[in-house]
Amino acid sequence: MQKNLTLVFVSFFVGFCSGSSFPSNINIGGLFPTGSHEYEVFRFALSHHQDIPKLVPQVDMVDTASSFAMTYAFCSQFSKGVYAIIGLYDRKTMNMLMSFCGALHVCFVTPSFPIETNNQFVIQLRPELQDPLIALIQHYQWTKFVYMYSSQSGLTVLQKILDTAAEKTWQVTSVNLDSGMDQASFLKVIQDLEKKKEYNIILDCELERLNLILNLIAAQKKSLKNYHYILANLGFLDLNLTEFQKSGANITGFQLMNYSDENVSKAIEDWIHFDSKDLKVPKKRLKYTGALTYDGVSVMATAFQNLRKQRIDISRRGNAGECLANPPAPWGQGIDIQRALQQVRIEGLTGHVQFNEKGHRTNYTVSVMELSPSGPLKVGYWTENESYVNTAVYTPVIEDYFFGLQNRTYVVTTILESPYVMLKKNHEQLVGNDKYEGYCVELAAEIAKHVGYTYRLEIVGDGKYGARDIDTKMWNGMVGELVYGKADVAVAPLTITLVREEVIDFTKPFMSLGISIMIKKPTKSKPGVFSFLDPLAYEIWMCIVFAYIGVSVVLFLVSRFSPYEWQGDDSDGEEGSEQHQRQQQHNQPPSSSPRREPGQSQGQASEGHTNEFGIFNSLWFSLGAFMQQGCDISPRSLSGRIVGGVWWFFTLIIISSYTANLAAFLTVERMVSPIESAEDLAKQTEIAYGTLDGGSTKEFFRRSKIAVFEKMWSYMKSADPSVFVKTTDEGVMRVRKSKGRYAYLLESTMNEYIEQRKPCDTMKVGGNLDSKGYGVATPKGSALRNPVNLAVLKLNEQGLLDKLKNKWWYDKGECGSGGGDSKVSPDMRNVAGNRGNGGIPVNLAVLKLNEQAVLDKLKNKWWYDKGECGSKDSGRKDKTSALSLSNVAGVFYILIGGLGLAMLVALVEFCYKSRIESRRMKQIIDAAMLSSTLSRMTRTGSGGENGRVVAHDFPKSAQTLPCMSQAAGLGLSTTGM
Repeated sequence: MQKNLTLVFVSFFVGFCSGSSFPSNINIGGLFPTGSHEYEVFRFALSHHQDIPKLVPQVDMVDTASSFAMTYAFCSQFSKGVYAIIGLYDRKTMNMLMSFCGALHVCFVTPSFPIETNNQFVIQLRPELQDPLIALIQHYQWTKFVYMYSSQSGLTVLQKILDTAAEKTWQVTSVNLDSGMDQASFLKVIQDLEKKKEYNIILDCELERLNLILNLIAAQKKSLKNYHYILANLGFLDLNLTEFQKSGANITGFQLMNYSDENVSKAIEDWIHFDSKDLKVPKKRLKYTGALTYDGVSVMATAFQNLRKQRIDISRRGNAGECLANPPAPWGQGIDIQRALQQVRIEGLTGHVQFNEKGHRTNYTVSVMELSPSGPLKVGYWTENESYVNTAVYTPVIEDYFFGLQNRTYVVTTILESPYVMLKKNHEQLVGNDKYEGYCVELAAEIAKHVGYTYRLEIVGDGKYGARDIDTKMWNGMVGELVYGKADVAVAPLTITLVREEVIDFTKPFMSLGISIMIKKPTKSKPGVFSFLDPLAYEIWMCIVFAYIGVSVVLFLVSRFSPYEWQGDDSDGEEGSEQHQRQQQHNQPPSSSPRREPGQSQGQASEGHTNEFGIFNSLWFSLGAFMQQGCDISPRSLSGRIVGGVWWFFTLIIISSYTANLAAFLTVERMVSPIESAEDLAKQTEIAYGTLDGGSTKEFFRRSKIAVFEKMWSYMKSADPSVFVKTTDEGVMRVRKSKGRYAYLLESTMNEYIEQRKPCDTMKVGGNLDSKGYGVATPKGSALRNPVNLAVLKLNEQGLLDKLKNKWWYDKGECGSGGGDSKVSPDMRNVAGNRGNGGIPVNLAVLKLNEQAVLDKLKNKWWYDKGECGSKDSGRKDKTSALSLSNVAGVFYILIGGLGLAMLVALVEFCYKSRIESRRMKQIIDAAMLSSTLSRMTRTGSGGENGRVVAHDFPKSAQTLPCMSQAAGLGLSTTGM
């Protein structure tokens, strides 16, 4: 019975341990062709994902077109206990892989061409291209075209095109490029298409084959201007289109990777320096198929990390991995991994990575590219929600460029907003541009001076910056005036956003900013009655109390055990010593001395021995040292002096630190801010918060997918009364009158400017919630775009924008100097030479946030140099923190070490003295140590005024005869008692 219970307990314990633990190493399989680019990127991705759980690869280099090789490799990896497999498949082997994955519940993550399947265990990384392709065909209004495809990947797309062609009466000619077609056959097909005047051609192939076909077409040396090619491939920038660029052919394609993305740029830089010595193939650029492989590893790493956090058991138990069993035994934990993989949402090298219930990519964006004479150019994009969006504007080349600019007066639209554009105090007596002053007024004048045109400032009629109406799709504000030709330039604090960039052009940003929080400046806190305790944290005070008690106890103990801490009358000691020597010489016992019990040493029982360090005197000594006053007693033994020394050192450091921090607390007035960040706002309900009703700030919260901002938007749109305001001035007044119960979310530049204006009762808290920039705007394709852009860059290089900002932010401030620091990014200076081509859209580098901090000096000028509220106050900036335990932990360690050393020294002294006593009394050392310990610990220290411990006194008439052993036949008698 007992044996059975033991087995049950052991089984339960093993099952519990195995069920509650998560493997630190996750075996993942890999199926790649020999020397493939995807395998090299797979290794590169693994080097970037070394977190726990660590992905351990089990890779087989196989012929993906061989069913036997793929079956053997798949079963081999499954038998090794892999949790998932990543790799490529071929049209000939994909059905076999689908069957194995579905039967065994093993997930297969692949960057290969997408296929139509309901197998949920196949995670397809490559987005489907048929919908973007059909949207592009409809955009170009093709009704007759040729679809050339490879049977490897084009059959699914062909079926969708044929279904759509039947609905829209398109004439589609399909050509299979894999049906035994060699170079001569392909050239014959091209000639036949030319005879039939088929000029619209779609090429759907993998990268390698597509490059070969394009080279054959370019080698014909015929005029390609009449042809329009659509390349149904997601790697437009991976192709070599130099020959077509020179010939002027119309080539359109799709691009999945965004090379302007910061994460993509960093990954490419790391890829260039990645060591691949074991590969015999030369290093290639990072293609989109490699980027898909990298994202596949990221998806797997994220999925297993989520499983580990959820403590889901995925251990390989039961079946050992026999994939050819009949019937097949599916892996029980495979469904958990499949769900985890499909639930992953990350921002990868190929954009947003998300999967639907079938394992297909969803919510992705594909860029539409065209080949221009200057190189590849983005002309639009496709998403599932918006379909195809065209962003291209074709502008004819304007000759005599600057001559045309000088022959007319341009309308510059702006908006009344301090300190950008303001009416002068005597504006009624002035006319034209002289009525206005401010940052943007002077900026517009400098731009016109550098470009060489005349202009007229006009205030926007509706007082809005510019947004598109959801119902009418019409633009209002300054953006609307540019779109509908009412103005030529917009010089204002106009935020550069994607939706605005689609309809107008922006220059490089002239000011960087972000959404910030404005609150009413809190009153400065008054010191409390016990504010003298603030310089040290609560835990330090508690540790000091415990250290004081601990030192006193240790001092008491070492004084008891150390024989050098006990003292007696010097004359008595000398007489006793001489008497003892005479008695030993005559071999006689002492004639008149107190009776000693067996094992009691003379030193312990001698008359008048005292110890000044009782428990109360020990506490008094420690207190006097801590208060830096001292007392009349001091340790005599080495161990006691070690305790005193480390306590004095501890006291020196603590008192010095307290004094230094107390001075800071007495001289710094602190303001306690109720909130310090957006997170603080989101998790409380006492302080209401809102934005301008209509504008980029409100749109930011409405579109945000970040949990904190989603929570804030949910509150703002449902708040009653409404937390939105019609103007910035209304929002500022609401903050000032709310008595700290309302926070206004606005752009940081305006927040910092208002902070410098009287009555100086607002402040900015926390960092910026996002990052963006202000830019000068022109209509799409305007002749002013490039000259204005170059003028902004030139003003920045000359430092004029910095002076302009200092003038309006600080020199004209009403609260004293803000003391803002200015920073100029060297990257902004370097882009001055990037002259755009008049026929292409505005350079998207305007949207790069790392170039938005160039004009910080200009901002400091207008926000702080002209401030009205004195130096910038911040609850965080001026706050003096109490010293935490980590600041002085070292002195506590020294104190503990010193106490330990003192106790060790006391023990050595005690043992040394006990050994001497044992030899003198002819006892074993254990008995001497026990007797000495009992004698020392049973004495009390309350007998004297100073806690002295006095040995017992015996009557002088008491005489004790020597104790004789019974073996000698003598008895024990005592007289005179």
